Amino acid sequence: MFPGAVADRDGAAYAVVGAPLDASTSFYPGARFGPRRVRHFAEPFDDYDRRTDRQFTDQSVHDHGDVPPGEDVAEYLDYLRGTLWDYRQEGTVPLVIGGEHTVSVAGVRAVEPDAFVCLDAHLDLRTEYAGDPLSHATVTRHALDVADEAVVLGARTGSKSEWERADADDVTVVPPAEVAGWTPDFPPDASVYLSVDVDAADPGFAPGTGTMEPFGLRPRTIRDVVRAVAPLAEGFDVVEVNDRDDGQAAALAAKLLREFVYAHADAGR
Repeated sequence: MFPGAVADRDGAAYAVVGAPLDASTSFYPGARFGPRRVRHFAEPFDDYDRRTDRQFTDQSVHDHGDVPPGEDVAEYLDYLRGTLWDYRQEGTVPLVIGGEHTVSVAGVRAVEPDAFVCLDAHLDLRTEYAGDPLSHATVTRHALDVADEAVVLGARTGSKSEWERADADDVTVVPPAEVAGWTPDFPPDASVYLSVDVDAADPGFAPGTGTMEPFGLRPRTIRDVVRAVAPLAEGFDVVEVNDRDDGQAAALAAKLLREFVYAHADAGR
């Protein structure tokens, strides 16, 4: 159980859902251990958040447990999407812990947002990677099948074709040096899905991830983005944590999930 996620399902405001998919990881595997590690490294956190004057245990967070993947990724994403959709119908905000970034496809399909906001080192705008159209490198492309626009914060690498796709009007790419000055600018009634790929952080801060990319974001910058976007968001995930560090990536992911809850709740959402 995610520490502090003590609410029963009935009437819960938030639901933590583990999605330990590790099917298309193209460099360091281990994302299947992400949900377990994120929960574990959240254990020493204080329950109280001074900034919002809130206790995490009072925020009506439920832990659904993990949704284990099968052999067929498309079927898994459909099933995961159904699980998250059920929570949405109950008025509960899904908080997904990956798992590889591909699980975000299920989250976006469940929430059906107007905008997909993603913190990521990579553009993830490929149509396929290594022959796989449901890869961690295709997430933003799939999100745009649902959302009207995508904002990728911290991206610093991609193929030529991805950068060409990123020039379209429905994609905004904010390079790492400009993320600290970015603020969300969506219509008042717009719905947002927020995804955090932990590799958005510089690998010096979060080395436990599948595809490290130098010259990334500082954790405080990522935290500030999560705080800014959370009041607009109807779904959240943090993904790509693996078991190849001493817990730095998992601790960061766990803290960002809590920051999302505090900021979302404090905004009265």
